[in-house]
Amino acid sequence: MAARSAAALLTAGYVAALVTANLATSYFGLVPVGFGQTATAGTFAAGIALMVRNLVQDHLGRFGVIVAVLFGSLLSALTSATSLALASGAAVLISELADMAVYTPLRRAGWVRAVVPATLLGALLDSVVFLSLAGLAVWPHVPGQLVGKTWAIIVPVAVVLTVRCVKDRRGVPASVG
Repeated sequence: MAARSAAALLTAGYVAALVTANLATSYFGLVPVGFGQTATAGTFAAGIALMVRNLVQDHLGRFGVIVAVLFGSLLSALTSATSLALASGAAVLISELADMAVYTPLRRAGWVRAVVPATLLGALLDSVVFLSLAGLAVWPHVPGQLVGKTWAIIVPVAVVLTVRCVKDRRGVPASVG
């Protein structure tokens, strides 16, 4: 039952991150992300989605992720600018398939060893495909997209590593391995 609840929460969080990314970009456009860079406002939520995708795969498998991508894209189309939702849907599907291709074989070596390279590849592909299809200048905005997504990836990974360290010190088995 706990595994089902975790899978449902992660999937809901993943879909919510996809929808939030499109809503934020629809309403706020480009925003500063640090280091003199700008990115679409949904970049932070997209970065979170890229990382959470791996946790959804751990719970539901690859098919479950694809269903979640399609559901998130459908909800985005209903709540955001259609052009952004279509660009996002295509970008997410392409980037998630690439992420999956890296994450799946590396997962046996440990979660962090798998999630970091997979998510970084997914972030790059998501940025290039989304910007291209959304009609935004690609190369001037890719650095900002990557800065924003990196912030969104580093914070959750740091939280997971901190929780694992605390559990290790207390002798509690870590659930993310």
